[in-house]
Amino acid sequence: MGRSIILYDTTLRDGAQREGLSLSVEDKWQIARLLDNLGIPFIEGGWPGANPKDIEFFDRLRQHPLKQAELVAFCMTRRVGITARADKAFAPILAAQTQWITVVGKSWDLHVTEGLRTDLAENLAMISDTISYLKSCDRQILYDAEHWFDGYYANPDYAMATLQSAYQAGASWLVLCDTNGGRLPHEIAEVVSLVKREFPHARLGIHTHNDSGLATANAIAAVQAGAEMVQGTINGYGERCGNANLCTVIPNLQLKLHYHCVPPEQLRQLTAISRQVSEIVNLAPDDHAPFVGLSAFAHKGGMHVSAVQRNPITYEHIDPQAVGNVRRIVVSEQGGASNILSKAADFGIQLDKNDPACRHLVQKIKELEKGGYQFEAAEASFELLMREVLGQRPHFFNVITFHVHYTHGEPSSLATVKVAVKEQIKLTCAEGNGPVSALDAALRQALVEFYPAIAQFHLTDYKVRILNSNSGTNATTRVLIEFSNGDRRWTTVGVSENIIVASCEALTEGLEYGLWLTQN
Repeated sequence: MGRSIILYDTTLRDGAQREGLSLSVEDKWQIARLLDNLGIPFIEGGWPGANPKDIEFFDRLRQHPLKQAELVAFCMTRRVGITARADKAFAPILAAQTQWITVVGKSWDLHVTEGLRTDLAENLAMISDTISYLKSCDRQILYDAEHWFDGYYANPDYAMATLQSAYQAGASWLVLCDTNGGRLPHEIAEVVSLVKREFPHARLGIHTHNDSGLATANAIAAVQAGAEMVQGTINGYGERCGNANLCTVIPNLQLKLHYHCVPPEQLRQLTAISRQVSEIVNLAPDDHAPFVGLSAFAHKGGMHVSAVQRNPITYEHIDPQAVGNVRRIVVSEQGGASNILSKAADFGIQLDKNDPACRHLVQKIKELEKGGYQFEAAEASFELLMREVLGQRPHFFNVITFHVHYTHGEPSSLATVKVAVKEQIKLTCAEGNGPVSALDAALRQALVEFYPAIAQFHLTDYKVRILNSNSGTNATTRVLIEFSNGDRRWTTVGVSENIIVASCEALTEGLEYGLWLTQN
C-alpha cells in the first residue's frame, strides 16, 4: 500500500447545495455517523451561524462526538474593511468549538474586483487576517482556495500570492479548488505540481466539481501530482453537476493505485453507505453508478454470464465484495443469495444457501422489489421478512382495520384502529397532526397497556417516494419511517398505491420490531 490520502467529506454542506436536496438536522446526524463509520478523517458539518439548523447540528455533535472523524466548521474570510477580530460572523464559528475550521478565500482577481468589490491587496489582507485570528483562538485551519485553477490561468502571480498569504498566516492545509469544474486532468496535474514545487513543505488538497464530467479524474490527477487530501461528497452530490464522488474516488485510489484511504474492512461498507445516504436524502440511487450501483456487477444472459461464472475477472474489473457490492446474474434464481446470507449472518441467523428457506426468501424479495419495496435503508423490515420466512417472526399484535378522517380546514386528523393483541380486541381513536401522526397515536393508545416499552419509541424520520410518477395520483408510493428508543435506531418500509396504507404498514412493522428489540 502506498502513501495515505486524507479524505474530507463535504456532503453536509457542498453536497446539500444540490438542487432538490434538503437535509434536516436528523438527516445530517445520520449521514455524519455513516461517514464516521466509513473512516472519513474530516467531515465538514456546515456553516455555523448561517442558519439555525447548522447551529443545532453542531450543538448536537458537541454533546455526542464522532468516534474518529474531525468535525469541521466552514466559513469565509472576514468582510471588507474591518478586522477579523471585529467581524461578528466568526462568533458562531468559534462557538461551534470544532478544532478544525475551513476558511474559503478568493483566488481569482476577477472575483476580488467583481464579487468582493475591493482591491487585490485587501483580499490578501482578508485571507491573512482571518487565518491569523482563528489560529490565535487555538484552531487549526484548512484554506480552500476558491476558483484556484481559473484564478491561476488568469493571473498566476496573484493566485500564488493568495496561497502565500494563507500559508504564512498558518494554514495547515492549502486546498486547490476547481470551483467551476471546467479544468481538464492534465491542467490540474500541471498546476498542482507547480504549487508543490513552490510550497514544498505545505500540505496540499484538491476540491473538484463535475461540470465537465471530470471531477473524479481531476481529483486523481491531483493526487498523482502530489495532493495529499481529496475533498468530495458521497454519491457526488453538489451544486450544478455535483462534486467529486467519493464512492468512485476512494476505490480508484485504493484498489487501482494502491493509496491508503480507509481500512479494507471499512471499504467493504461503501456500497451500503452510498445507498443509505441516498435514502436519507430521499433521492433515488443511481443503479449504474461505478462500484456501488445495483448494476455495477450485474450480468445478463449469453456469453457474459457463462464467462463470469467460470472466471469473474472476464467481465469484472474488481472483486465486488471489496466495496461491499455483489455480483448479480440477472436471470438466475440464485441472484442475491450471497447478499441474503451475508445479512442473515449480520442478524445472527444461520442460513445455508441450499436451504429451501433461502431460495424462498430470494424469490420473495424479488417479488417484493418488483412491487416497489427497497430494503437497503429498511433493515428492520428486511429482518422481519427473513424471520417470517424462517418461522421466527414475533407476532405481538395484528391490525384488523383502521380509518383516518380529516375535516377540511381543521389542523388535525382523527384515526381509529381495531387491533388484536393478546387474545383481546382493542378499538381506539386518537388525533394527530396529520394522518400518520394520528395513526401512530391510535396504535400506541391500543398497545401501550400491553407493551409499556412502546412509550419509549419515537418516530425520528418519515419519507415518501413516488415510484411511478407517470401514474399521477394513482402512483405507487414507498414510505420509510425511522424509529428510535433512545438507544437504537431502526427503519421500516411500506409500499402501496395508497400512501396511508403504506404508512400504516411501515408504522406497524416499526412498532413490532421495536418490541422485538426489547426482548432480545
